[in-house]
Amino acid sequence: MKRKLEEDDDAVEKPSSSPSSSAIDTIMNTADIVLQKSSPKLSQKQDYIFHGGRRHVRPYYFEFISHVNKRWTGKTIVDLFADEFKGRHRDYYVGAVKSGRIKVNGETVPVSYIVRNSQKITHFVHRLHEPPVMTDDVEILVNEPDVVTVCKPASVPVHPCGQYRKNTVVGILDAEHDLGPLFPIHRLDRLVSGLLIIARTAAKADFFRKQIEGGMVKKRYIAKVIGVFPEDEKVVDANINYNGSEGRSTAEDANSTGDDKKVKGKPACTKFTRIDTNGTHSLVLCEPVTGRTHQIRVHLQYTGHPIGNDPLYLNQQVDDLKTKIAKRIDADERKMVSPDDYVYSSDDFSIDPMCTNCPKLIPQGYEEHDEALWLHCVRYSGTGWEYECPYPSWASL
Repeated sequence: MKRKLEEDDDAVEKPSSSPSSSAIDTIMNTADIVLQKSSPKLSQKQDYIFHGGRRHVRPYYFEFISHVNKRWTGKTIVDLFADEFKGRHRDYYVGAVKSGRIKVNGETVPVSYIVRNSQKITHFVHRLHEPPVMTDDVEILVNEPDVVTVCKPASVPVHPCGQYRKNTVVGILDAEHDLGPLFPIHRLDRLVSGLLIIARTAAKADFFRKQIEGGMVKKRYIAKVIGVFPEDEKVVDANINYNGSEGRSTAEDANSTGDDKKVKGKPACTKFTRIDTNGTHSLVLCEPVTGRTHQIRVHLQYTGHPIGNDPLYLNQQVDDLKTKIAKRIDADERKMVSPDDYVYSSDDFSIDPMCTNCPKLIPQGYEEHDEALWLHCVRYSGTGWEYECPYPSWASL
């Protein structure tokens, strides 16, 4: 099992402690380790461990592959990794090079080796202990020869990305329903639930892609927001400016003019219609005309009615009582446990002396306690097709 090197998977981890000298003395060479057998399947049922209301992934070995680029050329192999991928301590990379877990053109090199342009670098790792996700099932709604639609649970990414690979919708469908290969045609944010359309052939994926790019697809979401949302349809036309370093977006009036205020970001438009309200929260139908990062979430904040449990976009003006109500975990959701509550069992996985996460199953620095964001995709429709998803439990007021 190989893929191009995406060491930013490691970099998103918080810096962890370096392996001890005793661990380095007992480093296993790659020849002593059995890599997962090559298989067209992304995941197997036995890859998962269910504990405390979470779905975990058993750690496994993996080989990242890359080629030296211009910026890397002239650096020592250790400096390259220590400078570029700070998720692991420098001592780890020294040990990895010495043991042959990091190789250049398939050969073990000294720690002082200087890399040259276009050389192939492989990094053999005890694959990142993937972050856990909530245990809600990936419910299949429609299963046709060329397309499958599912109700995506919150907290589960759509496809392999960052630290997630098997703990994804695609991975779970492969493991539990033997569905693969799959071609997601759109994505939902990790904490967003609802309808997900996945093509089962490249041709069907291309069919959906052309309609989406041609602006022929209509999307509907529902959200539960703070306060009494206006009764009449409200159209928000406000540019979205996404800040990657902060992981959040801001909105500003697309009609702003004047030299003292230049409009940033990309044009974005969303239609909102109130479905119901109980005076504390409102259930709102959301129809995005465009598809910018966090568009619905930031446009609802822009209206003064942010999603009730959205940690990124709750208005600062919301009083303490409403904030407490909004941030509570829904009664139907399981209480997440602390990573330290997990008791390591040798039946679950074997400890790697070089791994910076072992013996914990959860990645170092992982402290999140996910809950379902009150934003749910309910329908996608295009020329000649339409797919829907049931409402979630929180949609009742």
